[in-house]
Amino acid sequence: MPNTLFLKPFLSVPSINFSKQYAYGNTCQDNLKIPSRLKVLCSGMLKPRKFMQRRREKEGFKDAADEEAQNFWKTLMLEIEESGSPVPVLQSRREKNTALPKEIVLGTLCRLKHLKNWNAVGKLLEWLRTQHWWDFNQMDYSMLMTAHGKQGDIIKAERLMDYMNKKGFPPNVVSHTALMEAYGRGRQYDKAEAVFHRMKTWGPQPSAVTYQIILNIFVEGNKFHEAEEIFDDLVNNEQSPLKPDQKMFHMMIYMHKKAGSYQKARKLFKLMADRGVQRTTVTYNSLMSFETDYREVSRIYDEMQRAGNRPDVVSYALLIHAYGKARREDDALAVFEEMLDADVRPTHKAYNILLDAFAISGMVEHAKIVFKSMKRDRFFPDLCSYTTMLSAYINASDMNGAEKFFKRIRQDGFEPNAVTYGTLIKGYANANDLDKMMKAFKEMETSGIRANQTIMTKIMDAYGKNGDFESAVFWFKEMEARGCPPDQKAKNILLSLASTDEERELATRVVEHRHNLDDDDDVWLDFAGDDDHVNDDDAGEDDDVSSFEGNVDDLFAVSSW
Repeated sequence: MPNTLFLKPFLSVPSINFSKQYAYGNTCQDNLKIPSRLKVLCSGMLKPRKFMQRRREKEGFKDAADEEAQNFWKTLMLEIEESGSPVPVLQSRREKNTALPKEIVLGTLCRLKHLKNWNAVGKLLEWLRTQHWWDFNQMDYSMLMTAHGKQGDIIKAERLMDYMNKKGFPPNVVSHTALMEAYGRGRQYDKAEAVFHRMKTWGPQPSAVTYQIILNIFVEGNKFHEAEEIFDDLVNNEQSPLKPDQKMFHMMIYMHKKAGSYQKARKLFKLMADRGVQRTTVTYNSLMSFETDYREVSRIYDEMQRAGNRPDVVSYALLIHAYGKARREDDALAVFEEMLDADVRPTHKAYNILLDAFAISGMVEHAKIVFKSMKRDRFFPDLCSYTTMLSAYINASDMNGAEKFFKRIRQDGFEPNAVTYGTLIKGYANANDLDKMMKAFKEMETSGIRANQTIMTKIMDAYGKNGDFESAVFWFKEMEARGCPPDQKAKNILLSLASTDEERELATRVVEHRHNLDDDDDVWLDFAGDDDHVNDDDAGEDDDVSSFEGNVDDLFAVSSW
């Protein structure tokens, strides 16, 4: 059992409860009262880290022959990486009219397969098919099918399967699974399902890997009912030769995450224990990703530690994210410090999450320290980092600082996107500076960036709150004209802005007209209009986590909206 890592006591029961006076009590950053412990923690981020210390790698060799062999493979793989293809590299090592040593060919294939470089595997095998000195057998064909399947190359997979059938090769589970995966990656889900059922009926019988792949195909294709049927059959069918393994459980928990079925995910979590399937850090991370309440995230985190599972960077990022959204900045920073003290290397995303935790409450000085420490740890802030830092100034009502930082974004080589401009527009709207708000909006349009529905809703709201209801109605209608019809939130805002009977009558008429159009079209339009845009209510939610195998790339979104 791995060593259990326990966090400092104040993480689960914080000694300081951040009250609203810290988050909102003063608009001026200089007057914001910061607990002394938070100052110490934040300053401590800039101290050197163990994982940043360069260590000379010590390579152990059994003998001189082993050293020569390892150096040979290291050189060969570097050449392949630089070339982009193993074929010219191996051709250069082949002497005229002689075959390449079998050990070199198989060793290269194994290493490329281990690296999951399926493009290179496919190129090498296709070349070997044309070489008279190489006996291209069924195992080679199966590996080539796997390479086509992993790349989602349906045409090549179908042609190779037809060729293997004509050659009289007996059906094998590897080639059929590869064909099924090719269909799945090519989004031809019905054909993938047909191959799977054909395997179950006529053979070859699906393996555990086949089941893992078909479940993944169904989940990625949002065919949740089909995935549940297959999984339930494995669980309940006593005659089934296979039982769900850890990867299958993880995939199904992720599926329920996508479908928003938390209770079903919890049921599967319990079933894993009942069936003796080990629950790992990945399992607990998947449950934590469901939760928005920091108390529940913390509870699952503690449960994971009690079970003897060591937190990874995803675990820490999820807990930091939960504390940040709850505006518990001291706890968010403390978790980050624990992660560093545990020698868990933070990812770029983890830094963005911590940055967001301070930006939500407008804690500019502390956000600046996080921003600086990213560079110290050799992570260069991206546009998301800059936009989040900008939101810290906005939430602190420091528009002078926001304007200066907005200029710095371009100076540092980044071009603001819709979210960046939207953050600045929000700041001007909150400050009731309509002239600068519209100046920023026009600059955005001049830059070729299309305004989304969220930005126009903010502009509509700003005009309405400044007593210009006529302009508010104009921007409500402008959403439709610009191809991003108002959602229910925009309708509710317009209705709330009406202050006289005449205005309420006009607002009701405009909203009902939009409602009738929605009924006629019978479509649900995405309010954002762009994958990069973030919504007021859902910003920061983890709606698109594609994997729980340590990937945190989709855990963060700018939550200033």
